[in-house]
Amino acid sequence: MCFPYTMLLSVLCLKGLEYLDLSYNDLSMQIPTDIGNLLPNISSLRLNNNRLICGIPTTMQKLSKLKVLYLQNNLLTGEIPSWLFHFKGLWDLRLGGNHLIWNKSVSVEIAPNPSLFGLSLKSCGLVAEVPKWISTLTSLYFLDLSKNKLQGAFPQWFLEMRWLQVLILSKNELTGSLPPDLFTRLDDLQVLALSRNNFSGEFSETRFLAFSGNKLSRGFPLFNLTNLSKLQHLELQDNSLTGELPNFLSQISTLQVLNLRNNHFQGLIPKNICNLNNLRILDVSNNYQTGEIPKDFGNLVGMINELPPNSPSPNLYTIGIYFSSTLLSQENQLSPELRDLIVNWQKSKLGISTDKLNMYTFLDLSNNQLFDQIPVSLGALKALKLLNISCNRLSEKIPTSFGDLKNIETIDLSHNNISGSIPLMLTKLQQLTILDVSNNELTGQIPDGRQMGTMVLDPNYFTNNSGLCGIQIHLPWPEDGGLPLPPPPPQIKKPGVMVLMGRCVDWVPNWLIVSNRIHGSYWVFYPTTTFKPPTSPTPFNWRTRTEFNGSKSECSI
Repeated sequence: MCFPYTMLLSVLCLKGLEYLDLSYNDLSMQIPTDIGNLLPNISSLRLNNNRLICGIPTTMQKLSKLKVLYLQNNLLTGEIPSWLFHFKGLWDLRLGGNHLIWNKSVSVEIAPNPSLFGLSLKSCGLVAEVPKWISTLTSLYFLDLSKNKLQGAFPQWFLEMRWLQVLILSKNELTGSLPPDLFTRLDDLQVLALSRNNFSGEFSETRFLAFSGNKLSRGFPLFNLTNLSKLQHLELQDNSLTGELPNFLSQISTLQVLNLRNNHFQGLIPKNICNLNNLRILDVSNNYQTGEIPKDFGNLVGMINELPPNSPSPNLYTIGIYFSSTLLSQENQLSPELRDLIVNWQKSKLGISTDKLNMYTFLDLSNNQLFDQIPVSLGALKALKLLNISCNRLSEKIPTSFGDLKNIETIDLSHNNISGSIPLMLTKLQQLTILDVSNNELTGQIPDGRQMGTMVLDPNYFTNNSGLCGIQIHLPWPEDGGLPLPPPPPQIKKPGVMVLMGRCVDWVPNWLIVSNRIHGSYWVFYPTTTFKPPTSPTPFNWRTRTEFNGSKSECSI
């Protein structure tokens, strides 16, 4: 909402005010320069997620009673003043997501309140190693240092911060491996975000483990993830992990999101993954998985049972101590990198907020080396929104059981060896918007009517099959049941560009021979006027002769 400026002036006249929350408004102004004189008794000041400009006023250091200061996600500029860390009673300080600059020389002057339990310095220009003065914050509970240029190894002194529960170091230049005893020493750690760094080697476990876009290699991590009784979200995509998927994944019963996309995993997909009753998103695309798609995937309970429309998504961040009401129970306290799960959705990338995961159910096994038939059991996954098994070596027919996927929105079966016809049962899928069966060996008529008549009708989704016909590709099925008839040549009344849907099979002087997509007919085009340079205004006059199964016809264009 937009907070009226006149009302803001009235609020700033309340000298006895102790709590002020103007977050998520449309404040486009600088923080009043005399705010330290206007609000002498303020203890909690939340101005985050606006469009505040200029720097942090120096009078703010007069707010001696300040305990909570939220300035993140604005347009603030200038250096971060060292006196912000000198408030004796300050509990929580959020400065991230601005254009503030960290002056490295002031680090020696910083002696922050050791009772500080929340600190965000996201995108504050931090360079070199993680600042050593942070190690003095022994009560720290939330720390966000993402989107900086931090280098060096993971600091060992993090292991002494026994209260730490949320650690966000994404999008830095950190290297090395994590301490093997990280989660035995920090047994309260519940959120660890290390994506987009240069970590290598192995890593440990947590409830939310995001380790995408690093340089992890070799086999699957040797850490015992099964000890994590609350692990719900595991992201290891965009690394170089090799070997087979371990069977112990099936023992993480709380797992809801498993993203292993774009690695070098190989071998069979473990059948016992179906034991993960809470799994709603599984992405193993862009690997080297072989063998059949496990038939037991039809038993994935989380992809079968539909959640009630108003059911809340699992909160990955609320922690059962008294701080939760002021820190992590609000979505806005977490970086977008944590709140968004990036998936391939309808031919493009989609970021899904974690508070809306209950609305999505995905199964993506694309770009592997899977073969044999598509399991009929996949039709039991009634809660599925997206099914992508493209770019494999799957064969035989499309199961008619796919007609039971009543919540499906996207089905991608392209680039396989699937034969037979497209099941008529798919017309009853009321949510279906994209069906891509291109580059297979399908034949027969593409179903029409009901949902198939209203979804995205892109002819590219049906191309390169051996004999598909239908209005979707402008190739009707003949009434006599024979080979499909080609569409009539277009009637062009005025000179212009004619688009030929076919394949050029020959060219001789003044002749152009074009075959239609099923090679059952061809058109021969020849000009009736002499060719002239492109600058000539004289257009071509074409005549066409169509031959189909021995019959010929000729018309002017």
